[in-house]
Amino acid sequence: MLILASQSPRRASLVRLLGVNDVVIQPANLHEAMEPDMSPAENVERLALHKARHIAELRAGEHGIVLGADTTVVIAGDVLEKPLDTQDAERMLIKLSGETHTVYTGVALFDIETKRETSFVEATDVTFRPLSIEEIRDYVATGSPMDKAGAYGIQEDFGAVFVSRIEGDYYNVVGLPLSRLYVTLKQFAEDLFEHP
Repeated sequence: MLILASQSPRRASLVRLLGVNDVVIQPANLHEAMEPDMSPAENVERLALHKARHIAELRAGEHGIVLGADTTVVIAGDVLEKPLDTQDAERMLIKLSGETHTVYTGVALFDIETKRETSFVEATDVTFRPLSIEEIRDYVATGSPMDKAGAYGIQEDFGAVFVSRIEGDYYNVVGLPLSRLYVTLKQFAEDLFEHP
């Protein structure tokens, strides 16, 4: 089975697109702190591994592959995590308005039985059109930005109308770089895809 160490409903729906039959959701619920001396890419990879190892430890003795992931948004060297409150969400969206930022997602796979692990980072550049303060405040008022890195969602969400250009994997911005994850997972655990 594939165990997703995330509480993100977006990641859960993306994992189901991979064609894996048996998926279990078990959020890691760990405090996710960025290390200031590490790059954003290093941080998301480290946190993804931390989540995967944590769930693997909790499920010791079982068979399965744990998938850990962590996403962050970076603009001009400033790391935008999930907003602390509505003012923080507003500040982030003002900063992103009319600019290009990078979405980094770290992905880790951990085999509970063999303790093998692998990880990688995917980066996608996203450009916002200029936003009015009214648009930003209306969006923040929906509550939608509050559980998202960078204070916006790109799928099934009004945040989609802010995006004018994407370079890289769209699904990476949603929460998981599906193409690279699929290829890596096929190499790491081919039997996950065997049909019953």
